[in-house]
Amino acid sequence: MTKIAIVEDNATLRQYLAEFIGGTPGHRCVCACASAEEALEKIPAARPNVVLMDIHLPGESGIACTAQLRQKMPNLQIIMLTVYKDIKMIFQALKAGACGYVLKRSDEKEIIEAIAEVRAGGAPMTSEVARMVVRSFMEGATTPDPAGTDQLSSREMEILALVAEGFANKEIASRLHISNATVRTHLMHIYEKLHVHCRTEAAAKYIRSKPTDPASPAARLS
Repeated sequence: MTKIAIVEDNATLRQYLAEFIGGTPGHRCVCACASAEEALEKIPAARPNVVLMDIHLPGESGIACTAQLRQKMPNLQIIMLTVYKDIKMIFQALKAGACGYVLKRSDEKEIIEAIAEVRAGGAPMTSEVARMVVRSFMEGATTPDPAGTDQLSSREMEILALVAEGFANKEIASRLHISNATVRTHLMHIYEKLHVHCRTEAAAKYIRSKPTDPASPAARLS
């Protein structure tokens, strides 16, 4: 059972999402909040697996709420809800700790697929946004991370290099001639070994460990 919390100031949309998710097998809405302040009070007690977070909220923003929730609950997976692809806002949300984003006009299938993707270690976002996040982590990184990538297998390093290049799971599977499920399994092992919670954090550790390596797996496979 995937437990989901919703943070959305539009009452009609909030009720629709709660009812839709609650009626989807394997999913349960445990909390529906109208503001960041309400979310910061109720979500830690409800302990959801995934949060659907509106970027634009009255009072404190969804981005600020995401950062504070991730501090309180490091394993929480947060998907941003946005009306349109505001790249700058999405980028800021991902830097704050969100795992991906979905458009509010997405249909029910797309929303459930996004939830499944983050639960499986993925990140529903475009390659353009993913690369922006990775570059932001790279800036200012001057020393290797002590919890680096030397403990990863060669296959895990190949996958991590492609993640750092912004490739989606399906693209990685195609390039390496393996299944999507195998990619997801490798990613979960990578996260565990690197002590991270999402692909952008893992990619950042790769960038820090090999910031100027021209012979990276991604380069060899490009």
